[in-house]
This record gives sequence, C-alpha cells and structure tokens, in this order.
Amino acid sequence: MGFLKRFFKNVFHEGAPSSFIQSSFEHLSEDELDAHLGITRYDNFELTDAVRPSYDVKVKPTQGYRRDSYFDEESKAAVPVLMASATKDLLFEVFLELLGPLGHEVDVVLETSHGATQGHVDLYRESIDMPVLQSLLYDYEDLLLNDGCTGVAVLNPDTPQEVQFDEHKMLLVYGEPLAPFEEILRRNNIRFREEMRFITEAEHVHSSSERFMRDFEEMKVRLGIENAFV
Repeated sequence: MGFLKRFFKNVFHEGAPSSFIQSSFEHLSEDELDAHLGITRYDNFELTDAVRPSYDVKVKPTQGYRRDSYFDEESKAAVPVLMASATKDLLFEVFLELLGPLGHEVDVVLETSHGATQGHVDLYRESIDMPVLQSLLYDYEDLLLNDGCTGVAVLNPDTPQEVQFDEHKMLLVYGEPLAPFEEILRRNNIRFREEMRFITEAEHVHSSSERFMRDFEEMKVRLGIENAFV
C-alpha cells in the first residue's frame, strides 16, 4: 500500500468542476486500483512515478508534440506554444537540452502544489547562470521526474521565451522563435502530431510523498528562492 498512499492528490482534470465528473476510479476495488496504478508502460511509452491516467485510459500516454497557443492577458496577444510528451528515458535530458536556446542567464520559477487544495504556488528566482542551474537540476532529477506536485519553468525575460517542465511531466515551450526547440524535439525522436492529446486533457492522478516535499524545500533553499506568488 505504500505506493498507493502516494496517490490521489487530485483525481480530476484541472479546471473542471468535480460535481459534473464521473470518476473512473469511483467503484474500483483496492486490488483493481493497485493494479492500475502499478502500470508504468503503455506500448513503448514509459511513465515516471508522477502521474497516472484514468482507469479507463481515455488518453493513452504517447510520445510526440503539437503546436498550440496561449492568450496572454497582460499583452492581449496570442503566444505560440509547443506541447510535448516524452518517455521516461528521454524526458529529463530533453528538458535540459531545451534550455540551451534560452541563453546564458535566465530566471527560474519553481511550481509547487504540495499541501494545496487547488492550484499551485510559484516561487521566483531572478538571474542565474545556466550552467549553475543545470548542475542543480541534475542534483534533483529524481524529484523533478517523479513528484507530481513539483514543476519548474526557466525563462529569458529579455526574449521573452520560456521552457516549462510541469507537474504532469509535460514539456512546454512558450514564445518565438520556436524552430530551435522543434529541432531539439525532432532530433530526440519526438515527432509532430497535429491531433495529439495529453494526459492533462482527461481525468488523471498525481503522486507525491513526504520525501519529495523535503527535497523540494531543500531545492528551494539551494536556489535562494524567497518570494512567492499564486
């Protein structure tokens, strides 16, 4: 039961009112639930420990990326976005490689939903050298890969461009130009799929643990992060 106890931070698709959702987990026996949460691979795609899809697997985890856009309320403009998913063996290295086009000096945002009933908290650190940041990220690879309550975003505010490795272990790239980032994805056999769907677009569950909470607090201190905003 140790593995099970780490799950169920949130079983519903973010942003959807739970009163209108029929959960695929609702009537499962403990054995059925245990068996589902223990599935780590769908075909050639291996999951990290951070997130699992719904019991009925309405969105099957796969590798690939699609283009999208995000409407920025502040600038009143549509920002182009790449959304990508990669199997566990590739995921962390591809994330680090995507940081390269951002430049030598960047800002960092740690995202946490540890203990939160909804939403998450963002912790901001300005101006850190990329080699220093990448070294620190390597030190917390296990946390970043396997904790469903931790995410990190790295941005160059002068460009502006941003690479996000979110709680669902999706890779997101915001801003222009996106061509260098698409080349990195393709080079790692992450192919463009126009109709691709992601695990966030259906019911899913997040995993965390007290150890990951402690690791997050340690990482925050090492980054020298003090201020936060919701």
